[in-house]
Amino acid sequence: MKPTYTAEVNHYLLGGKLVKWEGKHTKVYSSLKDKEGNPVYLGSVPELDSDVATKAVEVADKAYNRGRGVWPTMSVKQRIACVQKFVEEMEKYREEISQLIMWEICKTKADSYKEFDRTVEYIKDTIQACKDFDRRGARFQKESEIFAHIRRGPIGIVFCLGPYNYPLNETFCLLIPAIIMGNVTIFKPAKFGVLFVNYLMKAFQECFPAGVVNILFGRGRMIGPPIMQTGKVDILALIGHSKSAVALQDQHTNKNRLRLVLGLEAKNPAIILKDADLELAVNECVKGSLSYNGQRCTAIKVIYVHESIRERFMKAFCKKVDALNIQAPWEDGAFLTPLPDPTKPAFLSDLIDDAIEKGAKVMNEKGGEIGDNYVFPTVLYPVNKGMKVFQEEQFGPVIPVISFDDIDVPLADMADSDYGQQVAIFGENTDELGPAIDSLVNLVCRVNLNSSCQRGPDIFPFTGRKNSAVSTLSIYDALRTFSIRTFVASRNNELDNELISELTQTQKSKFISTEYLL
Repeated sequence: MKPTYTAEVNHYLLGGKLVKWEGKHTKVYSSLKDKEGNPVYLGSVPELDSDVATKAVEVADKAYNRGRGVWPTMSVKQRIACVQKFVEEMEKYREEISQLIMWEICKTKADSYKEFDRTVEYIKDTIQACKDFDRRGARFQKESEIFAHIRRGPIGIVFCLGPYNYPLNETFCLLIPAIIMGNVTIFKPAKFGVLFVNYLMKAFQECFPAGVVNILFGRGRMIGPPIMQTGKVDILALIGHSKSAVALQDQHTNKNRLRLVLGLEAKNPAIILKDADLELAVNECVKGSLSYNGQRCTAIKVIYVHESIRERFMKAFCKKVDALNIQAPWEDGAFLTPLPDPTKPAFLSDLIDDAIEKGAKVMNEKGGEIGDNYVFPTVLYPVNKGMKVFQEEQFGPVIPVISFDDIDVPLADMADSDYGQQVAIFGENTDELGPAIDSLVNLVCRVNLNSSCQRGPDIFPFTGRKNSAVSTLSIYDALRTFSIRTFVASRNNELDNELISELTQTQKSKFISTEYLL
């Protein structure tokens, strides 16, 4: 099969203009192979330099204009209209964007279209949530003879970097709330899953005032530091690895005023108690550890199973894993697919070899099969703390298993871990589940009862403890995260009351408004 769509990206978006790039381009290949066994060519993107990165900050700063720019002073109703127009334009490219995601990051066809549809739904839900926020602010509060008109306002310039595993959805879960709340943005797409942006740049250009959305392509090490070194970035919004987040923070000249919105790595465990429904636990752990080949921060990354049911669980789990097949992403029912990152097989192979060297065994028959663009799911047992696979986020189809007799074993490991996003716990005895849940909610931010770890629904808070996250993302929380409460106060006297009345009636101030958005 050949790709239906390719993209030669020759422009980047800066200050409301699509600027042609005459310099070096990076060729983009799929890890999927053609009939001759070569990676399929998908297109190319500009490899921008530090001068363009610095220029992006200048135009974003001009657009924000210390809060006096067109966008931050625009009414909420007007900003919503711009975002509405954008999502209508975006919907025209469902086929092109979904197909490019499928080919570039080897996500299944069904999940690629699902990512697009979920993102559109997220944007529309964000618009409604923004209206809800504005409706709450369309009134005056009185306390001790002081009237207050309280709303949420923008913060400034947002530097936005998304991940390759959800290059559209998770990136736009940062970008859209940042924009709709009145901030201006600099957006650099992920290393993989970049070509689809070509179909949206013109929509960004036409739907928003100049400088509100600036899109740069290139290497993060070339683009990121000069942007942060200006000291003008107010919010760093990144979904990726903590090392990247720390490196960018360290470049900022005013760290004390840099707001962080970070979705980082996780080591989410599954804990299978002795009274768990074994069939349910097996099915959820297969899904939780191997959906999109385990390349999700929300994936189950280690399984703790009670010693009394370990043998039965392992037999059923390994049988279920070995029944899977690696397929092309467009095939019906595809679950496992090739890996998009060409360095990933070697990385996972090193984790497997290290574990075997330190006493683990590959428990499933097909485990350890490795090609140049795939790793067949590999179940390792027994795993201990001295192994790399215990400490590091594998972000791939390698599944470490640990047995326990006492619930304190997984609880202690989670307490000592650098991560704290989610946990999946399986059991039916409330005498044991109750105390466990009371401990787990203080170690992670989401406890999944008899189900695998996951992000959605998007209305629920999505965050983590320790190195797993900073700030909270969801439809409502993201709007709060990318804004700040601000208000106008007036005394209850004749002069101020007349002024406020005139301002609300004449709409001379977009902030002081009692208009109720429907």
